[in-house]
Amino acid sequence: MQTDRPSTKPLRAGVVGLGWAGEQHLKNYLRMPNVEVKAIAGLEVDRLGQLGEQYGVSSLHESWEDLVARDDLDIVSVATPNHLHAPVAIAAFESGKHVLCEKPLARTGAEAEGIVRAAREAGRVLQIAFTQRERGDVQALRRHVEEGNLGKIYHAKATWMRRDGIPGMGSWFTDKNMAGGGPLIDLGVHMIDMALFLMDEPEVEAVSCATYSELGPRGRGSRANDDDSTKTIVGDAYEVEDLATAFIRLSGGATLNLEAGWAAYRESSDDFGVTLYGTDGGAELKVRNYGTSDTVRIYTDVAGVPAVVAPEIGPREGHRGVVQRFIETIRSGEWADHHGEEGLRRTRVIDACYASALQNREVSLRELIREEAV
Repeated sequence: MQTDRPSTKPLRAGVVGLGWAGEQHLKNYLRMPNVEVKAIAGLEVDRLGQLGEQYGVSSLHESWEDLVARDDLDIVSVATPNHLHAPVAIAAFESGKHVLCEKPLARTGAEAEGIVRAAREAGRVLQIAFTQRERGDVQALRRHVEEGNLGKIYHAKATWMRRDGIPGMGSWFTDKNMAGGGPLIDLGVHMIDMALFLMDEPEVEAVSCATYSELGPRGRGSRANDDDSTKTIVGDAYEVEDLATAFIRLSGGATLNLEAGWAAYRESSDDFGVTLYGTDGGAELKVRNYGTSDTVRIYTDVAGVPAVVAPEIGPREGHRGVVQRFIETIRSGEWADHHGEEGLRRTRVIDACYASALQNREVSLRELIREEAV
């Protein structure tokens, strides 16, 4: 049941997942005032003990079910492989807990709908860790859009491309059933979120997508020195795409070009960005190797002369910003509009992209939702 007033009571969190993302949730909860991490869970016993000792968490579980069943938790963070997002999150809601889930919310729109439904029925908060929108440069660009400096945005481009960036050859990342897909669902979901966030949430109407799997199946494109022992190893098969491209039609006639790739013969860097074209101005956000300075340009006219503005950029908040907003939402007591709907919308776009690539045609989001409901 939703609370009626803000709360300052201590919040008790449990984290499921021991990889990089899980540790980000863990350490950022500990940075929040009046938040305690009571338990962590994961299959990697050595890593479980290491994180418990490092962060002072004494309750360690190899089974996520045991953690979710605890009655001394208010929050569960889901930082597992994608195939576990739905079962862990739904179980957490059924036991009355709030949930912070890593992106993507789920492998499919149907799974994501189930999670959102569980959040609504439980009357609890569901938020998704879209960390890239917490960057200072993205927030600065968003302010320019809100102030009307670009006018009406009618076209955008969003891209995240790597040279050698497959995150764990033979791990759950390259297993279709466990991950749901490759860079489209891993990196592309961030860029869809960033672009739609900057464009003030236009509705996605249809997509036309193509996917390619050219380097991964030949053992090429793996991230150098990728020795993260927390990645679940499932075998040698490479079952997902390594590059995806999509043309996305938005409400009001706007459009979005999307490109996401783990591996391609290009610059040896890890780059992402968004370009916005508006009726009164344009903007480019270009990030190279996760850099945070001098990444945004606003293009406009001053006294009829083309001008370029480089806005002041705040710090990159990442998971800290995500966790802080999540905790603030819980404490506010206003939970009704925080049931993960944005995560569901992003997942449906990814669904439509994969359907389009498989069927070699444009796919309507409404058509896809109708088929899902049958």
